Amino acid sequence: MNTPNNKVTFVLSKSRLNAAGKCSIRCRITYLKKRCEFATGLFINPIHWQSKPQIAKPPNDENTFINNQLSLIKNKINQAFLLLQIQEKNFSVDEIYNQYKGKPSKQNIGVVNYYSEYLLKYKRLIGIEIKEITWNKFNYIHNDLKDFIKWKYEQNDVLLNDLDYSFIVEFEYYLKTEKSQKQVTINKCLQRFKKVVKMALIDKLIDSYPFIEHKPKKVVTNVVFLSTEELFKVENHVFSQPRLAFVRELFVFCCYTGLAFNEMSNLEPKHIVTGFDNNQWIEMIRVKTNKPISIPLLPKSKAIIEKHLNIENKYILPRISNQKFNSYLKEIAEVIGIEKNLTHHTARKTFASTVLLYNDVPMEIVSELLGHSKMSITQEYYAKVVNKKVSEAMIKLSSKMSNGLKDKTN
Repeated sequence: MNTPNNKVTFVLSKSRLNAAGKCSIRCRITYLKKRCEFATGLFINPIHWQSKPQIAKPPNDENTFINNQLSLIKNKINQAFLLLQIQEKNFSVDEIYNQYKGKPSKQNIGVVNYYSEYLLKYKRLIGIEIKEITWNKFNYIHNDLKDFIKWKYEQNDVLLNDLDYSFIVEFEYYLKTEKSQKQVTINKCLQRFKKVVKMALIDKLIDSYPFIEHKPKKVVTNVVFLSTEELFKVENHVFSQPRLAFVRELFVFCCYTGLAFNEMSNLEPKHIVTGFDNNQWIEMIRVKTNKPISIPLLPKSKAIIEKHLNIENKYILPRISNQKFNSYLKEIAEVIGIEKNLTHHTARKTFASTVLLYNDVPMEIVSELLGHSKMSITQEYYAKVVNKKVSEAMIKLSSKMSNGLKDKTN
């Protein structure tokens, strides 16, 4: 059986001439009917290139230099090819090029090492495409990955090309048992790791995609929100402690705007605008999704803004840490007698459920007001709320129809 050889050919990019009338000389490596082409960094007048013998003519200093450089490139590629053959492993044309350039073969690239390189590149996008908090989330997974490999394989790294379905399953098991992470957190972790692995596939560093058969385990999300009666209690209770009254006011404001904690804390006078309908709106960029949000001010949220608005202050609402805010909310729930774990996020859920959906506001408008990046996110979280609303309507309809039949019978 004949051993396949590589072929090195030099071609010109005649369609792109520079100011001196010269074009780039490109090198094309062909192996197993696959090609890899790259620029040599050399330029030549097209009339001086002899394609068949692969040399520059006539002999002069410039053409001699080009011929020597091309010969050197060809020899280095052939050396790279021979070195890969000696290793007695299957390799591709891209690996011949990587070997020529001194890049590690895909057989030698580790998962942790590749992830580290990904993080370095991704970090440069902070402030351009991503927030620092987003990069941090990928970095946390990088640390979990290192801990897992040390725990499972008793080594610092494993080969990227050895990634398979069982690795993903074992990693998921480790996060659940050793790190005590909840399924929703694990799903987010694997989703981000999946993004990095997909880049490795695009870079042709892995032969197969280990996530192809993996499906994230479904998480049943119970949306905690205040009912109309509970919201009324929160709004109207008289608190003896000013700090609880103050936090209650901020919480109620978010129950009627749906603002997340960051947006509430960073609300400035410039974010309050008069809309097309001559009503006041909140217009700002949501930190989490970098998506613009427009929220009309309802009477209760408008009254709270008017109470605190002062053009001399940068922020409209008094500021407090998220930790203290949630701690005081637990006190409020205990004082009022609400047996729910109140957090700032409960206000956002209450806005979507009790204030909007229970008042027949369509799901697509709810999604827009919440600033969700996808409609499916809103549907996933609030489908049960909609179902409950439909159930209540059907019970009323059923009762109405039953009463109608009784009247006819009588």
